[in-house]
Amino acid sequence: MLRFVLVFLLAAGSAAAQSGRKQDGGRDRQMSREERQRMREDMRDAYRDRDRQERPQRSQQMTAEERVKLRRDIEDANRNLKR
Repeated sequence: MLRFVLVFLLAAGSAAAQSGRKQDGGRDRQMSREERQRMREDMRDAYRDRDRQERPQRSQQMTAEERVKLRRDIEDANRNLKR
């Protein structure tokens, strides 16, 4: 009987410690509207910065001569595919 009481007290103490931990740092804590908005903005900025680093710089617009040459090259390639 004494063992049963001792085991029960240990289990109750352990359960109380776990529930206290949950309230303090917990996953169940709700974020305020301002915190959610700040987090959204931080994530948006982080993705924007990452995309700028990964995306190569846009090249300048093609000249008229370059467009004509590219068009001819594509037409030639298409003709060769049809054969």
